[in-house]
Amino acid sequence: MSENERTWSGPSAPERLALLRRTQSIAIVGASDKPSRASYFVATYLLSSSRYRVYFVNPVAKEILGQPVYKSLADLPEVPDLVDVFRRHDDLPSVLDEAIAIGAKTVWLQLGSWHEEVAAKAEAAGLEVVMDRCIKIEHARFHGGLHLAGFDTGVISSKRQVLA
Repeated sequence: MSENERTWSGPSAPERLALLRRTQSIAIVGASDKPSRASYFVATYLLSSSRYRVYFVNPVAKEILGQPVYKSLADLPEVPDLVDVFRRHDDLPSVLDEAIAIGAKTVWLQLGSWHEEVAAKAEAAGLEVVMDRCIKIEHARFHGGLHLAGFDTGVISSKRQVLA
């Protein structure tokens, strides 16, 4: 099996919806204070459009969107239900180890992030796993908010729209 081959299959849409409904707290590992980063965009959305308690984990940032930033998952004031990971592929196993050590229930690897071994180890440890999906997009699609980010233009076309 090649490293890029995908054999793991994740939860279905109804299962992801149930997972998001059960979730009360989310830790964003690799959260950034840079507005151009995907984690910043996701953080902004979660803080403004969800009921979740959101925590930021980054060993160097001090504050993101007016919220404190924690150096590690172990430093959080509570065990998050869901660990949303914005880290490089090679960092994913160590983030999973931290999530397991603190007792998180779910590890969520962001859009473009896929790691078969992390998924297998997480499931063996009793965690739910989502990979290669954006939690902001998933939450918005289930809660009617895709238009908030410009995803729902109301136009069905394969051609790029020219904005006046």
